[in-house]
Parts: sequence; structure tokens; C-alpha cells
Amino acid sequence: MHIHILGICGTFMGGLAALAREAGHQVTGCDAGVYPPMSDQLGALGIEVVQGFGAEQVALAPDVWVVGNVVSRACNPDGSAKFPLMEAILDRGLPYTSGPQWLAEHLLSGRHVVAVAGTHGKTTTTAMLSWILEHAGLEPGFLVGGVPLNFGMSARLGKGASFVIEADEYDTAFFDKRSKFVHYRPRTAILNNLEFDHADIFDNLQAIERQFHHLLRTVPSNGRVVVNGLEESLARVLQMGCWSEVRSFGAAVSDFTAQGEPQDFAVLQQGVAVSRVRWSLGGVHNQLNALAAIAAAEHLGVSPERAALALQQFENVKRRMEVRGKVALSGNLDAPLVTVYDDFAHHPTAIRTTVNGLRRQVKSARILAVFEPRSNTMKLGAMKAQLPWSLEEADLAFCHSAGLGWDAQEALAPMGERAKVADNLESLVQQVCSLTQPGDHIVCMSNGGFGGIHAKLLQSLQQADSATTKVQQTAYKSPLQGPLQGQ
Repeated sequence: MHIHILGICGTFMGGLAALAREAGHQVTGCDAGVYPPMSDQLGALGIEVVQGFGAEQVALAPDVWVVGNVVSRACNPDGSAKFPLMEAILDRGLPYTSGPQWLAEHLLSGRHVVAVAGTHGKTTTTAMLSWILEHAGLEPGFLVGGVPLNFGMSARLGKGASFVIEADEYDTAFFDKRSKFVHYRPRTAILNNLEFDHADIFDNLQAIERQFHHLLRTVPSNGRVVVNGLEESLARVLQMGCWSEVRSFGAAVSDFTAQGEPQDFAVLQQGVAVSRVRWSLGGVHNQLNALAAIAAAEHLGVSPERAALALQQFENVKRRMEVRGKVALSGNLDAPLVTVYDDFAHHPTAIRTTVNGLRRQVKSARILAVFEPRSNTMKLGAMKAQLPWSLEEADLAFCHSAGLGWDAQEALAPMGERAKVADNLESLVQQVCSLTQPGDHIVCMSNGGFGGIHAKLLQSLQQADSATTKVQQTAYKSPLQGPLQGQ
């Protein structure tokens, strides 16, 4: 089958393209802003990528057009179609479908699908569970919205019966406003947490809870729902109706709980210690992610003991507190190094969780939080009032305010002098560097590339000091999924 993917450079669609190619299909695609390394990486898989959404692409005549949710019926200011290819497909009555639907019909059919849903932690938990199943010899397939370091790829078909998928609640396509995850029909479903997000799609939290309940309706009676026992919103989802076995985690009365610090904790099942996890990951959120993965893996026949052993070898995911480099300031190689991190956090709760996890690790050392409100929800200002709360444990906070329709300085006013705002990247880098001290931890948070700020900071910090300044940089390779420009 020849499929042509509209919006192939998004995280989900890029992974789907890789899976379809691995399955033997002919894959082509198009997107705006196609450039290396994404174009090179897709090319290495034998996938031809066309720049833009021009109507002339109908001449490719694929068997089906797979439409990403970046595509809409929107018009340009002059009244012309923003996506002329989609208009041509509709005008000619050509066959088209969404990415989630094509995936479900052609690659997930007959598999034991494990769907990992939640406002936060989907990518990390999907990666954890995939690694647990791999460590147990089950050779799972997976599709993750990031690059698990244990695998070095975001998607593969796998040879086993199971397929683990990051289950996003964002809408499917312009012609299918259901959440993506309703297409996957999982036998095992993880509900990690549930908060208001995607203000461009959902009016309120209740609307998202309804979509999560639609997911529950697709889980069979012999399936399992793994749910965070700490979340009132998920309790409401379960109260709407659940027809499957339920296993909870996190709360004191849950089926799976943790005892100990996030980097060294016992796993308790029904109050009895059954295994122990010792690893380098910090933060209570990762402890909860681990419990969810362990509870789901048990449903596929992997014991908590075996799962814990696997997690001790888990290497995390790119862009999850990834150390991008270290710098010795003031020309003093004996002084504590400044560490620069890259993290995907963009929702206020995720920002708070990231900073809290780092605080637990670095203790009293200074944390400089550098962030951009880039998601649609944050650009709309729906959660601007939560930003001071999310940055509570940071010593200093720096906001990149370009493109916002609200006043970041006003929103961060409760932080006083601890908060700085800049409307361009150069000024932001200058602000951070002027206030950096030896031993500081600088965490850059965005769901996009953030203009390569990590390298800019490391370079500027290096140039600001003597020639003896030492920089230890981590080589960064853009993931196969490419730029985080869509879903």
C-alpha cells in the first residue's frame, strides 16, 4: 500500500511513518518547514518528503491519504486555502483517513495494545513499560512521543504480541474531533493523571474527563485499567462506568504503592513489599510512573520483581532532564560546574514537578528555571496564573514571552525580582548568563526546540569567562520524530 502522510514531521505522524515503512508499505509525506535533520532522517528510511501542502501532490496518487491534525480547512488572509492539497483531496473525492485510524486498522489489529494516557508522564511511562517488556523477552512494538534511550528510536513494530502506545487525548483530525486514544482499543490502559489542558480543543476539565471515559468504554472486560489513586478527576471518570479489572497506584490504599525515596524505593503490592527500584531518576512523578508501568506489566505476565530489575536499567527519554552540558565559570576549574538541562515540561504542573525533582537532587544549590509558554494552552493564557506556583522552588525564573497574547511580566509579578522576562532569545540568554553563578543548575523547559537555547547558553557562559573556561557538552541528536511542530 502507498500512503501519503500530510503533516509527516509531527511526533506522532513521524513515528507512524517509520512503522508503516517497517511494515513494508510505500510511504511518502509532506509538511511545512521540512529541513535537516528531519528530512535526512526520513530519507534514510526511504521516505520521500515534499515541502508544503501544494495541490499538485495529488499526482502522487497514493492508495490513501493519511491526514495529521496539523491540517485544517483554514484560509490565508487573502482567502486562499491554507492546505490546498486537502481541498484537492476533498474536491476529487479521494480516499483519506486519520493517522490514529490508519494505525489501528493496519498495525494494531490483533495485538495486545497497551495505551498510556494522562496529562503528564505519558512519554516516560510508555518508554518504561516498553523497556520492561523488552527486558522480559516479550519484544514489544511501541510508539512513543520521544526517544527512549534504551532503544534509540521512538517507534518499532516488534515481534511480540504486545504493542505499547502513548495515548494522546488531543483531537484526531479536523474531520474527527474524538481524542486519538479512542482508536487504539487497548486491552491494558494506564490513566496516569488528568488535569485541564489543550484549551484550544477542550472547554473545561469535564470535557476531557468525558473523552477519558470514552477510552474506558473500549477496554474489554478481561482487560485492565491502571489508574492513579491520587487523582479525583480519574475517580470521576471511573464513576461514569468501568467494565474492566481496575488496579490503582500511588495512594496509601492503592494496589501498588512505593515506600522510600524516589531514587531508592520498595514496591508494595497490597501492602506487601514485592520488589525494589534503585535508579538515577529523581522526582515523585517518576516514582508514580514506575508504579503504573509495573502494574500494567503484571497484566502482561511480567512480575513486579522482574519489572523492577528492568527499571534499574532504564535510561530515561531524551529531553527529560537531559544534561546538555556543564561549564566551569570564572576560569576556575576547581569551582563547581554550571549544569544546563533540557526538559519537555510546558504545563504549569509539569514545570513544578520538574523543578521539584531537580530540587530534591541538588538540595540547596541554586536552580535557574528558563521556560517558554509555547503550547496552545499556554499561549492562550489559560494557565498564566499558575506560573508563580509552578516556579516556587526555583531561585530565579526567566520567561521567553515572544508570541504571547498576555503580559508575562504581570503574570509573574508575585515572584518579584526572582522573575525576569525577555521577548527575544538573545536578551533571554543575556539575562540568564549575567545572573549565573558557579554551581548553578539551569533547566530549560519547552515543548519545542526553544531556539537552541541550550547551546547558546553554554557558548555564552563559556565566552563570558577566560580562555581556560571548560565546557563539557552532551552531543544532541534530533529524534526521528523530528520537530515538535504538531501531533
